[in-house]
Amino acid sequence: MRRPSARRITALVAAGLLLPVLAACGSGDGKGGSADGGDSALVIYSGRNEKLVKPILDELEKAVGTEVEVRYGDSAELAAQILEEGDRTKADLFFSQDAGALGALSKEGVLAKLPQSSLDAVDEAYRGGAGDWVGLSGRVRVIAYNPDEVAEEKVPDRVADVVKPEWKGKVGFAPTNASFQAFVTGMRVLEGDDATRAWLEGLKANGKVYTNNLATLDAVESGEVSLGLVNHYYWYERVAEKGEDNVDARLSFLPGGDPGALVNVAGVGVLKDSGQSETARKAVDYLLSKKAQTYFADETKEYPLAAGVTSSVEDLPPLDSLESPDIDLGKLESLQETLAMLQDAGLV
Repeated sequence: MRRPSARRITALVAAGLLLPVLAACGSGDGKGGSADGGDSALVIYSGRNEKLVKPILDELEKAVGTEVEVRYGDSAELAAQILEEGDRTKADLFFSQDAGALGALSKEGVLAKLPQSSLDAVDEAYRGGAGDWVGLSGRVRVIAYNPDEVAEEKVPDRVADVVKPEWKGKVGFAPTNASFQAFVTGMRVLEGDDATRAWLEGLKANGKVYTNNLATLDAVESGEVSLGLVNHYYWYERVAEKGEDNVDARLSFLPGGDPGALVNVAGVGVLKDSGQSETARKAVDYLLSKKAQTYFADETKEYPLAAGVTSSVEDLPPLDSLESPDIDLGKLESLQETLAMLQDAGLV
């Protein structure tokens, strides 16, 4: 296994990605073992929220016929922990909230190549170029807006426009949110660092900062801001809970390959040194199965990515109708540079 360079580890620590998770989880010495030192459990490091994915991971345990131990945390922090642990890591499977953390592990050569049959279950755009990770579910960045504050035809159709003077004090966003940071990384890849830095400076001048996507959506609904930069599924979850007539915000899906229309994915990769590699590959295939993909569609309101599975969420635009930017999702791995840029802009 390739070990991360000291320079890379230093960068991860400096970005605040490593120390919290080391303190929370420890590193350990065994490989592919359970917390009590056994060697039969499939160990998953999950950057996905426990509340969202525990039900499907409980089903996965039954499907693969092996005890499953899950360690939850932030995707970037868990990726940093895997790199720090090297061949001592207990992780067999990494379940990431976003493509960037998977891309970081792929770049360091710590993920195993997946069977072609697993890769072929998902469109090429939503899997790693090296064939070592695959997307499971997708989410698109959108602009939420309050129709009492701004008419639909006046909503910006480019994310660059939200920093124009007419939107001063009217834009909500959550800069500490991982999806926002992945979007900013995508903007850096697509438009360069200088343009992204200038946009962030304009957003700081124009916008209002919130703790997360839900708080941003709340602010749009209350009229505290007119626009909010969020992921699509937060609105659809709220509509499922309260009914569309009881939700004041609406969504705008950006056209023309705009960076603000980024489709990011949650996905999985198998660790090269996994002591449970066969079981881990079975787990990947289960998460790509119709049952698991339907769970992501119905319960988390995300886009299922496996071929032949479609979302049943009412009024959700089909994935292939979205005008998302053409980007290699693996290139979203440069998160530490994005965090440094956000820090320089005074946003985190």
